[in-house]
Amino acid sequence: MQKLALGVEYDGSSYCGWQRQKDAPSIQSCIEYAIKKITTEQVTIFCAGRTDSGVHALGQVVHFETYSMRSKSAWTLGINHYLPSKICVRWAKLVNKDFHARFSAISRRYFYVIYNGYIRSALLFRNTWHYKKYLDINKMCDAAHCLLGENDFTSFCAVGCQSSSKQRKLHHIRIVRTGQCIVIDIKANSFMHHMVRNIVGSLVKVGCGEKPITWVLELLSNCDRSLAGSTAPASGLYLVEVKYPSYFSIPSSFREELWRV
Repeated sequence: MQKLALGVEYDGSSYCGWQRQKDAPSIQSCIEYAIKKITTEQVTIFCAGRTDSGVHALGQVVHFETYSMRSKSAWTLGINHYLPSKICVRWAKLVNKDFHARFSAISRRYFYVIYNGYIRSALLFRNTWHYKKYLDINKMCDAAHCLLGENDFTSFCAVGCQSSSKQRKLHHIRIVRTGQCIVIDIKANSFMHHMVRNIVGSLVKVGCGEKPITWVLELLSNCDRSLAGSTAPASGLYLVEVKYPSYFSIPSSFREELWRV
């Protein structure tokens, strides 16, 4: 038996999320079905990040074990043949037995995309957060800077979060505007449930002028989720990159030159 890693891209707008569910279409169930079609094996796949309903991915990483032997291109093309149009495998790679898509990861990177215009976009509506009021990204950048480094992110985790520690280390938060779209690029060693969306919801309160820049520092020190901004919609969130120790030689699906964030 061998272990295989896949790089996966998907539009999550039509799915109940990553995790397999009995009565709803999920990303996991679609990929497991496609693998079964080409291997006749009932496999279970494990992912780097279990994205919620409506969340997208440019660089999800998964792994599974199989007895089947194929070339990289045969795995990629074969699985894609049985996948719906909104899910695609970008690469396949044999990995060491000790590799785990989730537990071997050393960092994760997300984009959050806001469509900041008075009139919504028909084409981007399910892939961005449409926010009508003008957002000052300079204020948002200053507020985001307060979150860098290692902090207690209790104020930004989901209610009922079961993580044993709320300490996380944010490597960067970058915010740019391109046309009517605002892209928030955030990277950390790991994230708690809803953490990115709660950070975005709070930065938007600063960007629209409802809260001062220093409010974000107060949120960090108070460690109280009820004081922070509302959870931003799932539609604007993208898992773009997962990093692993170099000895695993895991490729990246994310193409930096297409985003320039």
